[in-house]
Amino acid sequence: MLQSLKILATTGRQTIPDVTKVTLPASYRGSPEIGDQPCVFGCSSCKDLCPTSAISLHEGKVTLDLGACVFCGECADECPEDKIAFTNNHLMATNNRLSLIIAEGAGHVVFHPETVRREIVNTFGSSLKLRQVSAGGCNACELELNACGNVNFDMGRYGIEFVASPRHADGIVITGPISINMSEATQICHDSIPDPKIVVLTGACAISGGVFANSPALQRSYVERHGVDLYVPGCPPHPLTFINGILTMIRSKRACTVSSLN
Repeated sequence: MLQSLKILATTGRQTIPDVTKVTLPASYRGSPEIGDQPCVFGCSSCKDLCPTSAISLHEGKVTLDLGACVFCGECADECPEDKIAFTNNHLMATNNRLSLIIAEGAGHVVFHPETVRREIVNTFGSSLKLRQVSAGGCNACELELNACGNVNFDMGRYGIEFVASPRHADGIVITGPISINMSEATQICHDSIPDPKIVVLTGACAISGGVFANSPALQRSYVERHGVDLYVPGCPPHPLTFINGILTMIRSKRACTVSSLN
């Protein structure tokens, strides 16, 4: 008992009462902001050093693709004009791939509730079972997804859980770049999940291929064949990024529907 009280006094409260109202420490590298100040003439250092070609320069304007970004922070450190700065905002999940492309002077990633499929909220609004597939990943995203169910984040209290069998699942959560060896297994898992089903891509590798994007060992036709309901950027994504993305997806349409009926 005394030991438990000592731990509580030392570390504080470990559980998070409400995952939708959390501010992460300033040291957390989350959603970036790109200033609109002009670049140094001829400078392309941020683009040149990006390991996943997430940064583009067009007519002197900088854009950053969070679907490919590994959040290494090298671009922010290298830029002589301090145009790129990573904030501690972890709310980066979206249902629109283009919303992951951050432009100069733009705000944070935008979620589009009006495009959420109606059957997602009608069917999964209060209970969602997910089957996670590691499609050639490094296991970092898998570790963070595993943490979603621990005592700190406890996403099970929202009715969201990972299950062992795709036949018991409502959706598939893919991590990793989808290697050739995992492409068929990913499709088999997808086909085993009853309709309607949700598709979630988690991490830079799943969304764009990440650092493996140009590898001949990948087979990413799965992403082209199936619509994606949620993109969760990061390398790896924080558990709060994943949980809040899922909650936003299954709750947002319900709020819009109720509002339209009143």
